[in-house]
Amino acid sequence: MKLTAVAIAGLALFFSVAAADPGTEGGDPPNEVTAEVSVMATNFQLPFPCGQAWTGNSSASSAHQSWEIDFNRGSTPDADLGDPVLAAASGTVVISAHQGSTNGYGNLVKIDHGGGWSTYYAHLNVRSVSAGQAVSQGQKIGTVGNTSKPGNNISPHLHYEVRLGSSYPSNIQKAVFNGTTFGYPVQTVTSRNCGGSTNPYTPQEVCGAGYSVIDSAALGSSGTVYLLYNSGNGYNCVTTIKHTSLGTPTATTAYLEVQGSSRITDSGNFGYYAGPVRASAANKCVKWGGKAGSSTYDSPFEHCG
Repeated sequence: MKLTAVAIAGLALFFSVAAADPGTEGGDPPNEVTAEVSVMATNFQLPFPCGQAWTGNSSASSAHQSWEIDFNRGSTPDADLGDPVLAAASGTVVISAHQGSTNGYGNLVKIDHGGGWSTYYAHLNVRSVSAGQAVSQGQKIGTVGNTSKPGNNISPHLHYEVRLGSSYPSNIQKAVFNGTTFGYPVQTVTSRNCGGSTNPYTPQEVCGAGYSVIDSAALGSSGTVYLLYNSGNGYNCVTTIKHTSLGTPTATTAYLEVQGSSRITDSGNFGYYAGPVRASAANKCVKWGGKAGSSTYDSPFEHCG
């Protein structure tokens, strides 16, 4: 949590006298651990839209008991207010309520994922789901906010927890996103909460600032190869963006050949894209192409100028 001195003092006092699990308020039943533990541990994604980068911090708040994480991405205190918050995994909403004076969570959504696993999303500005509602991974459940108990003056952020079982706070687990454990205490993570079908990377992101798409070719249903140009420095860039087997390394290729020069190729087993392949091509023709799955594209020399 990004807290003022008043908020730090208030929350520290609250957690020093309240040892009970806040998640049990309102008759929330205790979870039971089952054999699904090892499966569920790898299924969570960052609770933000696909491709967004958020910085998490587990050590900046005196209110934290264990492996909780506070997320921000904006450069100013209120920059994240109203940003969408997504379900980290599918499940059933068991709490969607403002906790009032009960604890420091403010607007809280808790999702039961089965097998004893649950996730907590606190301080929300708006809650978009109701208790008893089934949600899918990547579904919007609310927006980033700064709601809390009276007197806690906090700046907007998402307080996120993963829990297993019911013995608080020892049930708070290290967060895992896309199969990788969060790099405690602080790490910036890019969301792969993409619904399984959308590549989080764009050609412009891969090639960098100043590049614009000037041509593209479909590689069947497996991907698209893009040709970009940067008018500021006269460079072309080629990248192949995958559409299938996202996150799984598969054979993918991107190449660029400037007329009169050797071909430059990036080829290997990649999870999301091949490239970027860049070369100076001002006033010259280029040949470009790539491969994804079983489909290949090879251009003639073109885009001369």
